[in-house]
Amino acid sequence: MKLYLDVIFLLNIWFDFLLLLSVSMLLKRYTKIKRIFLGALTGGITFFFLFLNLSSFSLFFFKVIVSILMILVTFSYKDFKYTLTNLGYFYLTSIILGGGMYLLSDIFSYNNHGLLFYKNGFQTNYIVLLIVSPIILFFYIKKNLKVQENYQHYHKVEFLYKGKLYHLTGYLDTGNHLKDPYKKRGIILVNTKLKYNLEEIIYTPYNALNYDGILKCLKVDKLYVDKKEFKNYLIGISNLKFQIDGIDCILHSSMKGII
Repeated sequence: MKLYLDVIFLLNIWFDFLLLLSVSMLLKRYTKIKRIFLGALTGGITFFFLFLNLSSFSLFFFKVIVSILMILVTFSYKDFKYTLTNLGYFYLTSIILGGGMYLLSDIFSYNNHGLLFYKNGFQTNYIVLLIVSPIILFFYIKKNLKVQENYQHYHKVEFLYKGKLYHLTGYLDTGNHLKDPYKKRGIILVNTKLKYNLEEIIYTPYNALNYDGILKCLKVDKLYVDKKEFKNYLIGISNLKFQIDGIDCILHSSMKGII
């Protein structure tokens, strides 16, 4: 098989461009295309490693250095956490794309040399990288953004009641405006089992979606949402299973903008 070095160099830049563009979209960095292109050109340095007699460790070390340079060129440096997050997503996206390419190579019986896949000539590999790799990243980005959107309203909830600390997963529902009519305390709906005495219950009337009823509420000793303490909230005991994946309680709308 013939390998055309200029084509490999361009494919390497194309590959890095897609990865950096994906990171920018996933983390909403709003980076200009020219900076992404410059970062991809920086990644082209790894092409020259093909001509160096390096050990596996040295090659790995130099690739890490180049990837850091790519991130700095593309997204600049704001602080350590910002740069580390960009770098982490860059590697994660590389794994996703590389894994997808290897899966295709296995399904369609491609031969490979590193991340170069070919079948009946190098031209096939060229087509695979140019066409298939953006498709893989498109579905990855689409799914990842959907997951981020769905889970951004999830919060860690803890409350202390009768000496027992409960750990729950809460969802911030802007539609939950329930308050007790006496002291106007917000009500957090919980469907976990709590041991309580009837004397401790605060009966609260409610109206939701044309349904009227009486809700059993409890006053807890401590309430924390994402480690932030909240006061003047009641726990409303719900016997219904929430239809949102993996949650134990529905937070009050008044917490929006605070957590």
